Amino acid sequence: MALSDTLSKSDPPRAAGSSRKGLALTVIAASQLMVVLDATIVNIALPHIKGALGFSDTTLSWVINAYTLVFGGLLLLGGRAGDILGRRRVFIAGTLLFGLASLLGGFAQDSTMLLASRALQGIGGAVCAPTAFALIATNFEEGPERNRAFGVFSAVAGSGAAIGLLAGGLLTQYLDWRWVFFVNVPIAVAIAVAAPRYINESERRPGRFDLPGALTSTIGLCALVYGFIRAASNGWSDPATVASFAGGVVLLAAFVVIERRTAQPITPLHLFRDRNRTGGLVMMLCLTAAMFGIFFYITIFAQTVIGYSPLKAGVAFLPISAAIIVAAQIASTFQARLGPKAFMAGGAALVVAGLGWLTQLKADSGYVDGILGPTVVFGFGMGLIFVPVMLISVAGVPGHETGAASGLLNSMQQIGGAVGLSILTTVFTSAAKDRATALVPGFLKSASPAQAQQFQASHEFPPGSSQYADTLAHGIGQAFLVGTGMALLSLIVALFVVKAKASDLPAEGAAGIAL
Repeated sequence: MALSDTLSKSDPPRAAGSSRKGLALTVIAASQLMVVLDATIVNIALPHIKGALGFSDTTLSWVINAYTLVFGGLLLLGGRAGDILGRRRVFIAGTLLFGLASLLGGFAQDSTMLLASRALQGIGGAVCAPTAFALIATNFEEGPERNRAFGVFSAVAGSGAAIGLLAGGLLTQYLDWRWVFFVNVPIAVAIAVAAPRYINESERRPGRFDLPGALTSTIGLCALVYGFIRAASNGWSDPATVASFAGGVVLLAAFVVIERRTAQPITPLHLFRDRNRTGGLVMMLCLTAAMFGIFFYITIFAQTVIGYSPLKAGVAFLPISAAIIVAAQIASTFQARLGPKAFMAGGAALVVAGLGWLTQLKADSGYVDGILGPTVVFGFGMGLIFVPVMLISVAGVPGHETGAASGLLNSMQQIGGAVGLSILTTVFTSAAKDRATALVPGFLKSASPAQAQQFQASHEFPPGSSQYADTLAHGIGQAFLVGTGMALLSLIVALFVVKAKASDLPAEGAAGIAL
């Protein structure tokens, strides 16, 4: 996750003994795994959460967005808190808050309680994730030892998504969807108990919290997302929709003003002056939107249309994770020879191809002929992009601002995913509603009295019906058509905005950047 802006020699590690350091790294990596798992483990349970708590296809996206928006919006503030208050102290507090929020989510009796717990999880994750990364600098000596620790940390972060898919499938299928939340509780408690024993505290550093900047950006983004989702169900002229968009624009404008005038801003705006960095951030903003859409909608399609069990749905997503990992290794190996631009443009072209392929999804599509090919192409493209974007995000940045630059990239990923998913949800809902309107007469003519009554109450076709599959596939296809447009924008940016060459990359590579 985010680098702290204090990964430097001024934080001398005090832990002694290889076994103690090994345990310290285990505790830190376990926290990172817990946070990364949450990005995918919940996706597999979405169809079951929808049925249990009464979410609609439109509002279900909030289960993802409530977490990612808060997480992305407060990530930089969490890193700053660790520097000012002490990293280990903040790390433990964030971990316990994440565990408490997970417990509340597991016991949720309605949609409101679940969404509140997801937002609280986002706060906990934003606090513990950047401090976990920064604690490596506190506990491991600079050089080979610290690089090995970063390597383990990065491997855990990179494999977390795949582990989450499998864990989500196992827990949902053999226990209950609530266990995708409960599983975090014992992990959080164990981390909080072990941290004081094996992890050294960092020195506190004077500084100020940019609370106005964090709050205006986070609330402003939430307002925009709410506006898109509200528009999907109530229309663009709905007063609440208009008010949400207006409020979001005003708050984000206030955020820019605050950041320009604050002595210690949470987001140094001058980082956007570099065209390569800005181009990379725009690309991640667009591409993570499509990635969130794939995990969200294809999960629902695989379970409700193809009929996969939660476990089988989790396994079905492993090829995309494997494609990302393989492509990222290729990009990392040949980065110095070919430069970042080639991988960013080539990866974006593959993403466009994969998303364009997904627009052809049909009601009778299976896994092999409808999902496997396009998602692997998409994943390989994303894997080619991750490493060069991470590298150019910190290229040329002074040491004291490396944390802000790295954290900004991570925030863009989370925010882009949340805002993008809300846009795709708006398109999906509108397209599915139009398709459903055309199919209603035929459905009511052939439906049983019970099916007709259920439709009148919910205004949704029953899962398993041909009309439901048709409506879902049509909505997904239209949503990914917009996603393809986002990917095209990223390709244009890679071709015409990014000018980075191999010589522009940091000399030490991506040693301190985690996937």
